Amino acid sequence: MNWSSWIRQTHRWVAIIFTVTVIANFVALAQGTPPPWVTYSPLAPLAFLMFTGLYMFALPYVAKWRSAKKKEMQAA
Repeated sequence: MNWSSWIRQTHRWVAIIFTVTVIANFVALAQGTPPPWVTYSPLAPLAFLMFTGLYMFALPYVAKWRSAKKKEMQAA
């Protein structure tokens, strides 16, 4: 498994974890004032999702840039 597919698979699993923590947060809020660790629990997966999402967003642009640079080097 290469680096990109590992990042993509990790992003998917962390998205599931994030969804579960948000649902748990709403359940805890419905029962009263939750402890702070429940309220802030979605933030860690969300930060990880941001970094992996930015990586996957930039990946096609980097690949395009690399292929253009490679063609340029071959033409010279």
